[in-house]
Order: sequence, then structure tokens, then C-alpha cells
Amino acid sequence: MAEQETDTTDTAPPVEEALEQARQKAAELEDNWRRTAAELDNFRKRVARESSRQRDTERALVTAGWLPVVDNLELALEHADGEDGAIVEGVRAVRDQALAVLAGLGYPRFDDEGKPFDPALHEAVGTTPRPEVPPGTIVHVVRPRYGDGERVLRPAAVVVAAKES
Repeated sequence: MAEQETDTTDTAPPVEEALEQARQKAAELEDNWRRTAAELDNFRKRVARESSRQRDTERALVTAGWLPVVDNLELALEHADGEDGAIVEGVRAVRDQALAVLAGLGYPRFDDEGKPFDPALHEAVGTTPRPEVPPGTIVHVVRPRYGDGERVLRPAAVVVAAKES
């Protein structure tokens, strides 16, 4: 009868082994989850920092682009005591420089005179009878349109040809 008895102290029952393996696996999975959560948190922080840095860089570029315009306005004002023609020339040069900065930033001015009125691009501020052009044609731009082709920064304020009554 002693031969049939087996020593249970050397081997753990299979249930206890499985339980220990499950605990180890759970601990491993929890560790992996914590690491992944930390990586995600670090990624979010890095993206926020990069986004903030990019915003600051873009703001600095735009500001730097406008600095020569401000400098030239200062020069125009310094010469305001001179003759009127010099002031007009100075202001015209500043305007041209401002338009170049806007175009360089990707938002040029559009010349819409003579084009058909489009409510997505234009704001009608008046109408006038013009028999020489088709009705709905822009005959005068009060305030020009700026945009990049896909996005309108500001619609043009225009006067549109109307049908003759």
C-alpha cells in the first residue's frame, strides 16, 4: 500500500500552478498596460509641445514679415514734413510691400473687377446700371478680396452691374 502513495510535496497541484501562472501573466499585462499608458501620455505632451512651438514659429514668421512694412511707415511719417508727392510715393511703396508680404504668406489680393459676382467670394455693397456689361458683373471693387484659392480670408466688397429698369 505504501507503494501506491505518491509524494504530493514535490509537485504542486495543477490548479495552484495555473493560478500562479495567471497571476504572473496578469502582472505582466498590467505592467505592459502601464508602460503603454505612460508612452501615450508622453506622446500627447510631445505633440502639444511641438504644436505650441510650431504656432510660435509661425507667429514669429508673420510678425517678422510685417516689420519692414512698419519700418517703412515710420520712414513715410518722418518725411511727412516734406512735399506731398514724397508722402504719396512712400505710402504707395508701403502698400506694395504689404501686398507682397500677404502674397508671400500665401494670401494674395485678388482683382475681381469685370468678373461675375460669386456670393462665396464677394459681398455686394451696391448695384449700378451698366448697359455695357452683363448684369451680375462686378464693376467696382470697394474692398479687395484676399485668400489662398481654397479659403477666403476676406470677401471682396463690390458694386455689381444691375439690369436696366
